[in-house]
Amino acid sequence: MAQPSSLITQYFSGVPLTAQRSGVVSVFQSFSSNLHARLEDSLCMAPSWLMAQPSSLPYTLPMTTAAQRNKHKRWLLQLTAMPTAAGHETRIIQWVKDWVNARPTIKLKSDKAGNLIITQKRKSKDKPIFITAHMDHPAFVVRKVISDREVQLEFRGGVQDPYFSNAGIDIFNNHDKSHRATITNLNSKAKPFKIITARLDKPSESLQPGDIGRWVYHGYEQEPKVRSGILYAPACDDVAAVAAALSTLDILRSRKTTANVGVLLTRAEEIGFIGAIAACKLNSVPKTARLICLENSRSFAESPIGGGPIIRVGDKASVFSPNLTNRISTIMANHQKRHRSFKYQRKLMPGGTCEATTFSSYGYESTCLCLPLGNYHNMVDIDGVAAKTRIAKVGPEYISINDYHGLIEMLIISCAQLDSPKVPTIKARMEELITKHSSIVGLPPSRT
Repeated sequence: MAQPSSLITQYFSGVPLTAQRSGVVSVFQSFSSNLHARLEDSLCMAPSWLMAQPSSLPYTLPMTTAAQRNKHKRWLLQLTAMPTAAGHETRIIQWVKDWVNARPTIKLKSDKAGNLIITQKRKSKDKPIFITAHMDHPAFVVRKVISDREVQLEFRGGVQDPYFSNAGIDIFNNHDKSHRATITNLNSKAKPFKIITARLDKPSESLQPGDIGRWVYHGYEQEPKVRSGILYAPACDDVAAVAAALSTLDILRSRKTTANVGVLLTRAEEIGFIGAIAACKLNSVPKTARLICLENSRSFAESPIGGGPIIRVGDKASVFSPNLTNRISTIMANHQKRHRSFKYQRKLMPGGTCEATTFSSYGYESTCLCLPLGNYHNMVDIDGVAAKTRIAKVGPEYISINDYHGLIEMLIISCAQLDSPKVPTIKARMEELITKHSSIVGLPPSRT
């Protein structure tokens, strides 16, 4: 093999000296960039191209105190540590029930599908606002215990086949003890879910059907961890949104003008919005309700992590209710004028479909606010794997802690001002324009 120096000499043979210097710098910059990308990938770090550029202004969050943000972060870490799967959201549900029981001013009920509806006990004449999130994440569910060393599982959620090859998983029994296993076989054509066979590292007789399994991230912590302002966790989608919804309600339940705000937490979103569809068919929340659906949505270069929470105007399947979306956009634009360092984004986010599409299709006025998410569904470098230029491996999902706190800020402000007459509508602006310039098109000034 030729030495690197001789390769560079051959590459620049016959090139002027000044161009050689420039070219050598370019080669080494490219090498450095590729090396950094490989290091990021090997450590499941947030790639720099997905991260927002740092601002010179300090990030301000006037709606919450430092003590409240610390509490909200603690809830985030607790919820994102819990195993959960479509139809097996038991741990999240119990945590939420305990949380509600500790607050005498709110109440909880479950609909027939097991969705949780949390409302305030005080009365309000205003149309209800419900902040929604789903409690599941793509995960394995034990179907059958074959022997004390072998189990059969199904995978409930969307992850591409290459990521299953010889992957490690942790299976949690009903006492939360984890059992390490390795996938030995994948039947990706099985219906309704992919079927997996896994071999346990150590014999066990404590596993049973219904136990949950999740990915093992080799070389990385299995529990949630914050590094340099980024939360790495087994599941951000969508339990980080559950934490944000409850954190918001915890603040609004003591404010005079927000008695109409509640929370709807749904089940089995990852296998086709089953909980949300059931909530619509069961009329679990009033048809007059405005629904602000929360998501963790795959980040792209134009929707960077750390760039602020996102007003999501639509998804892969639809655009959301325009009046509700536009009103929140106006509210947040006004807020940003008063607090220049507050960051938020307004994007389509076509990487997937969210529950706002479900609720809109059943006649609810709904929109979505989301957190930009890395390692969507725990898949590292989805595009590289799809192009067959990178080896498939799983990693923790990750979000920005500032984005998370910013989402809570956005929810507090939006819920408080949604019905305020001081928030101008787009139609009101249109009326101003036609009144001002009607003569240009031959209309009398008084006509609107």
